Amino acid sequence: MPSVKQPKSHKNSMNKVKIFTGNSNKRLAEAICFHLGKPLGNAQITTFTDGETKVSIEENIRGYDVFVIQSTCPPVNDNLMELLIILDALRRASPKRITAVIPYFGYSRQDRKYGPREPITAKLVSDLITASGPDRILLLDLHANQIQGFFNLPCDNLLTDAIFVDYLVNNIKIDVENSVIVAPDVGGVRRARRVAKCLNLPIVLLEARHANENNVSQINVVGDLFPVAIIVDDMIDTGTRLEQTANKLKEEGVERVIACASHPVFSGNYLERINSCGVDEVIVSDSINVSEDKLSDKITILSVAPLLAEAIRRIHNEEPLEHLYGNKYF
Repeated sequence: MPSVKQPKSHKNSMNKVKIFTGNSNKRLAEAICFHLGKPLGNAQITTFTDGETKVSIEENIRGYDVFVIQSTCPPVNDNLMELLIILDALRRASPKRITAVIPYFGYSRQDRKYGPREPITAKLVSDLITASGPDRILLLDLHANQIQGFFNLPCDNLLTDAIFVDYLVNNIKIDVENSVIVAPDVGGVRRARRVAKCLNLPIVLLEARHANENNVSQINVVGDLFPVAIIVDDMIDTGTRLEQTANKLKEEGVERVIACASHPVFSGNYLERINSCGVDEVIVSDSINVSEDKLSDKITILSVAPLLAEAIRRIHNEEPLEHLYGNKYF
C-alpha cells in the first residue's frame, strides 16, 4: 500500500465523526474504522417477517459529520434498499453532514441506453440515493466515469490504480522489459493506460466482439505481446470474459497472465472458470466482501481501507482529495 502524506498539523480532530455501515461489507467498514481509530457506529438493521428492512440508529449523531459505508453489491437490491433506509434514518437525526461511501456501485453497467425502450438504471439509482438525503458521495473506481454526473451532489470517484501498482512492483516484481498491460476492451483503455504509465509499460488492446454482456464471440489482439501480460479491468463478474481473454493471451504465446480488477463481483461459476483458465493470478480489492470458501490460491485480495480512511479524514477536515487520485497518490 503506497504511503499517503499526512498533514503537519491535526488541528481538526475526528471527535465529531461517526461511521456507520450496513450489512454489505462490515469487514471493510471495520478496517476503515481501525485506520481512523474510531469505533463503528451502533445501528440496528433487522428484517420484518415480510422482508421489509428496519433501521434504528442507536446513538446520538446530532451535529456530527456522519459517513455511511455500504457497497451495493449482491444481493444488490437488498443492499441498495438498506443504504437508502440508513441514509433516511440518519437525515432525520440532525447530523451536520452525511457522506455516502459506496466502494462498489451496483447497476453501474446500466449507464446508458443500449437499445430502444431501455432504462438508464445507474441514473435512477443515483436519483434514489440523492433523494435519501446525503450531502456528499464517495465512490471507488466506477465502471463508467460519467456516473459522477448523475449525482447533483459533490461526488468523488477514487481510483485503485496505485494499490495495484504497488503490489505489482513490490510483490510480483514486474520486469519492465518483458511485460505489457492489457486493456480487455475499448472501454478499458483509459484505465489500462493509467496503470501502464505508472509502470512505464506498453499497452495492448483486445478488440472483443461481444455476443452478450458476459460472453465474447471473437477477440483480436491490437499491439505487441510480451511474456508477461497484465490485464487491467474494473470488475470480474462471472469470469467468462477473463477466461476467454486469458486463454487468448496464452494461445498468442504469453507465458504468464496476471489480472487486476477493482471489484470482485464473483457471480455464477466464476471460481471454476478462474481455476481452469489460463490466468496465473487474479488480484482484486476488498470493495466487495468475499468469504474464504469462495476464494482459491489464484486470488489475491488487497485492501482499500487505508485509501478510503484517508479520504474520510480529508473530507472531514476540509482538505483536498487530489493526492488520492491516480499518480498523485504516490
